[in-house]
Amino acid sequence: MKFPTSLIISLILACASTAAAAETSALFIGNSFTYGYGSAAKFYRADSVTDLNNEGIGGVPALFKSFTDQAGLDYDVYLETRGGSGLDFHIENKLGVIGRRPWDQVVMHGYSTLDGDNPGNPSVLIDTAARMSGFLETLNPEVEVFLTATWSRADRVYMSDSPWRDKPIGQMALDVRAGYDQAAAGAPAVKAVNGVGEAWTRAMESGIADPNPYDGIDADKIDLWTFDHYHASSFGYYLEALVVFGNLTGLDPRSLGENECSAFELGMSRVQIKGLQQAAYDQLASEGKVMPAPLILPKPVAPERCVAAH
Repeated sequence: MKFPTSLIISLILACASTAAAAETSALFIGNSFTYGYGSAAKFYRADSVTDLNNEGIGGVPALFKSFTDQAGLDYDVYLETRGGSGLDFHIENKLGVIGRRPWDQVVMHGYSTLDGDNPGNPSVLIDTAARMSGFLETLNPEVEVFLTATWSRADRVYMSDSPWRDKPIGQMALDVRAGYDQAAAGAPAVKAVNGVGEAWTRAMESGIADPNPYDGIDADKIDLWTFDHYHASSFGYYLEALVVFGNLTGLDPRSLGENECSAFELGMSRVQIKGLQQAAYDQLASEGKVMPAPLILPKPVAPERCVAAH
């Protein structure tokens, strides 16, 4: 039986459309805390994600993509980042890039001290989060926005003149989180806040991570910060990605297991992997974001890419 060429073309296009619709598109908007400055994570598996600025960045988005692949999820991951910037920069300069397509989920954050000129003041974040979320809703009224509350900066706590000087290491993370909670309350599209800074604090309190890099790193502990005690190390970005993964998917990050591929590729031990996954889970579970027990997930989609893990 012969079919008209037009019918065949229509069927092909319909199949292609269905395949595309099966993917969840996720966009990461941020700065160096997203693209992984100061660590091997910066260019990690950059070919697995789409950098809208064509700078070859992998970073936290690539780690997130790796986790979703291993969990058997179908994510199409993009990023748009600029070092040292808050959401105001992206609103003023990058809406043309961000607005090229609708997004299902968007992960974004502002400057690490809430306001570069007025540390600790969330006003700019509250305003820009609402404006960016509103713009994203014009692209897709059903978009889910997640704000990432970042970590305590050791340089601001132990060395610099700042509102957090000589306070407990976890205080800055709590203050930053409070600012993001206010921003989330003022933006209806925001579904949740990624409690990354609080997960960092949990890692320190559990003993897996050292709380003060200025007095040396204790034996058997990791340094979540990189050389500048400001940005994250690969451990810190890995923990960030775990929290984002759990919050966006609802899956327990511990379900990735101690043989999780990306951690092995970044040189982490099983003990370190389990400790970081536990810190992420503890923070997510405290907010009711994940199920209280590990899930049994499918094997990695491409197990050959993680030979070291086996």
